[in-house]
Amino acid sequence: MPTREVKVPQMGESVVEATVGEWLIEVGDQVSVGDVLVSLETDKVDVEVGAEASGVLTEIKHESGADVAVGDVLALLDTEAVGETSADEPDEPETETAVSEPTSPPSDKEKVTPVARRLAEDEGVDLSQIEGTGSSGRITKQDVAGYLSQQKESQPASQAELKPSPAPAAPAKEAQPAPSAASQPDREERIRMSRRRRTIAQRLVEAQQTAAMLTTFNEVDMSAVMDMRKRRQEGFVERHGVKLGFTSFFVKATIGALKAFPRLNAEIDGDEMVIKHYYDIGIAVGAEEGLVVPVVRDADRKSFAQIEQDVKDMATKAREGSLSLDDLRGGTFTITNGGIFGSMLSTPILNPPQVGILGLHNIVERPIVINGAVEIRPIMYLALSYDHRIVDGREAVLFLVRVKELIEDPESLLLAG
Repeated sequence: MPTREVKVPQMGESVVEATVGEWLIEVGDQVSVGDVLVSLETDKVDVEVGAEASGVLTEIKHESGADVAVGDVLALLDTEAVGETSADEPDEPETETAVSEPTSPPSDKEKVTPVARRLAEDEGVDLSQIEGTGSSGRITKQDVAGYLSQQKESQPASQAELKPSPAPAAPAKEAQPAPSAASQPDREERIRMSRRRRTIAQRLVEAQQTAAMLTTFNEVDMSAVMDMRKRRQEGFVERHGVKLGFTSFFVKATIGALKAFPRLNAEIDGDEMVIKHYYDIGIAVGAEEGLVVPVVRDADRKSFAQIEQDVKDMATKAREGSLSLDDLRGGTFTITNGGIFGSMLSTPILNPPQVGILGLHNIVERPIVINGAVEIRPIMYLALSYDHRIVDGREAVLFLVRVKELIEDPESLLLAG
């Protein structure tokens, strides 16, 4: 039997392991070239594995939840059992012997997966009443289950339900004891962590164990930025088709501060500091499977509108689960905004191998003293976590002061590049 191995593909730089996600087909299903067979969960994105040849799935080597490495065999395909007559081979002429043989109709076996057939037999379902949604119109287990569900919903009330209710029984002489907490099975739930969640957990712990991490704080008056957004928003949207948010201001202010204090745009490689003279700014985005950090490439060369569009596109991809490895690779510095969830203050954890991360928080009207008078201003707390191995406290404090200065005087962002 000619077989074709379905292997774990190369998934990009530094990605060597994955967890098998949901199999979209079952043993016995027929597939065509390009059909998606299974998804793989990596620490960054989910990768779909497609069929490189037509055939019938004969064996699944790794079930959902199994950890696999690049090159591992996921499944086997029988490349000759295609379930249809080849276009190159003429049909066999019908003979009286062939017609009289008491065999099952070919379409019955070819158009039903083995799992679906077993389920139908167990439930007494007539397969001719079901329309297949699988490859080449095959009936799958999900088709049978859906049919059963529809039948159950459409069934009239049973005879037992139509009978008059019997007279209520006499109350028990002794009350039954209340169930103990141990007898209630729904008090706890065990859920296997996804590979991404496990990797996030591992890297957060590693970041704290391998870096001399420290956090410094400051506050920034958002009045000028909020006033500019209010005055310019309508024209900005009409011209660029995207709203002017806070993110682009902080990306630009961060770049201005990184140019003044370049050790925060670096990484440690052995005994060397690698200072980077380009600015790929990671923007932390919350996704269903955990935090991801897509990167705005060469952010120093982009306009406010281009940065806002990039951030909008990345947030959409994160929600849809369509971020690619290229969207997440690299990054020289990260910005995370807990303020969108209502966070007042936090100490963000470094995103290795980066040595700096800026945390933004919610904006709250607070009383502050300006020129001897108390005024109510919209204030945001800023937090900078940094690797003290190469970034001194003085640099970190002055970096944050520079971000504050640029945000409180947003016109200076144009001069800061």
